[in-house]
Amino acid sequence: MRVLLIGALSGELAKAARMAIARGAKLEQVDGIEPALARLRNDARVDLVLCEISHDVGALVRALAAERMALPVVACGLDSDAPAAVRAIRDGAREFLPLPADPDLIAAILEAASGETGHTLIARDPTMLACLRRAEQVAGAEASVLITGESGTGKEVLARHIHRKSRRANGPFVALNCAAIPENLLESELFGHEKGAFSGAAARRIGKFEAADGGTLLLDEISEMDIRLQAKLLRAIQEREIDRVGGTGPVKVNVRILATSNRDMMADCTAGRFREDLYFRLNVVSLRIPALRERRGDIAPLADHYARHYAEVNGLPPRPISAAAHTRLTNHGWRGNVRELENTMHRAVLLSLGDEIDAVELSGEAGASAAASSAPAGFMQGGVAGLVGRTMDDVERDLILQTLNHTLGNRTHAATILGISIRALRNKLRDYSAAGLEVTPPGMAA
Repeated sequence: MRVLLIGALSGELAKAARMAIARGAKLEQVDGIEPALARLRNDARVDLVLCEISHDVGALVRALAAERMALPVVACGLDSDAPAAVRAIRDGAREFLPLPADPDLIAAILEAASGETGHTLIARDPTMLACLRRAEQVAGAEASVLITGESGTGKEVLARHIHRKSRRANGPFVALNCAAIPENLLESELFGHEKGAFSGAAARRIGKFEAADGGTLLLDEISEMDIRLQAKLLRAIQEREIDRVGGTGPVKVNVRILATSNRDMMADCTAGRFREDLYFRLNVVSLRIPALRERRGDIAPLADHYARHYAEVNGLPPRPISAAAHTRLTNHGWRGNVRELENTMHRAVLLSLGDEIDAVELSGEAGASAAASSAPAGFMQGGVAGLVGRTMDDVERDLILQTLNHTLGNRTHAATILGISIRALRNKLRDYSAAGLEVTPPGMAA
C-alpha cells in the first residue's frame, strides 16, 4: 500500500516510517499540508495519510473533504502529548499513532487502511483449483471479468492474481471499494475533477481511472454503485475515455476493468437497481469463488498460512496446529468464509501458550460453537448465570483488563482479541486509570 507522510523525516517519526516500510508500505514524505494536497491531487493510488500533530490535522481533514478525497488520516505524535492527540481525533483523524511507535500498532493501522492482511492466494481444494485455472485462462486477455462470491471469500485476492498473470502486470493495480465511498464522493474518486468543478475544488485532481492507466482497475462491490453513476461508468468502459467532473473534454484511458459483487446482479437488474447493459459489459467473463464450506480442502492450508503469518507479524514463536484443532476447523460452517478463518487464527495465535495451537484456543465462532457441542449439560447456562447481577460496564471492564493482562500489556493484541479498535481500547484504559484502577503497562508487552 502507499502511505503519504506529512512531517519532518527525523527522530521518532523516521523510526515509525522505517517500521511502515518494513511492513511493506511504499512511503512518500512531504513537509506540509499544501504539498500533501498537491501530491494527492496527482496520484489517486495513495491509501493512507500519516500526519504529524505539529501540523493542523483538522485543516487537512477539512481540505480532503472539500476536495472530495476519501482518504483516512492517522495523526501521530509523542504519547505524552495527550491534548494534541485528543484534538486530532476530534478534528477528524481516524486514529492516533503514539510515538515512539509500536511495530504491531503500525502493522494494525496499515492493515486496517488497506483492508487486506496479505494477497497470498492458496488453493488446494479441487473446486477452488478449477476456479483458479479458469481465472488464469482468461488473465492474458483484455476482457472485463466479473468475480462473484460471498463476502470474505477472497474476491480481491483473485483479482490481484489475475492482474499479476496478465500482460498488464507491470502496470498499476488500482482498487476502489464502491461500497465504502459515499455517493457524493464516488464520481470524483473514479473520474477526477477539474479546478472549480464544485465548491472546494481548488485544483485539478486525478481519479482512479487515470491512476490505473496502462494497468488494471478493480471496482470492488460494484453492485453498490448508484444507478445514476453507472451510465457514466458504462460510457467510460465502452469508449475507453473518461470525463473529469467539470471537464471540458474527454480524457483517453487504457484500463482493464475487473469487478466484484457479493449479490445476485441479474436480480438487481430485474429490480432496476443495476443497469443491464453495464452488467453485460462487465460480465464478459464470470468467475464465481466458492464459499469456504464448499472447498473444505482449503481450510487446513489456509489455517496453517495464517498461523505462520500472525506469529511472524506479532513477533511470536511459530506453533503448529494440532490434529484436534484442524478437525474442529474443518468441521466448522465458516459463514464468514476466509475472513472469519483468518480472524479465528489471529486470535488463536495470540491466545496460544503451549507448543501447538490446540482446539480449546480457537476462540470466536469456530471455537465457541464446537466447544459448546462438547461441553457438559448446563455449562453454557452456568457461564451466563455467573454474570447475572453485574452491570454491563463492570463485565466489560473486567474483560478488557483481564485480556490486557493476558497479552502482557500489548494493546494491539488485546484489541484484536476483544474485537475493538486500538483507539477504543486506549480510551477505555485511560478512563480506568483515571478511576484509580491498575492497568497493565505497555512496557510489559511481549
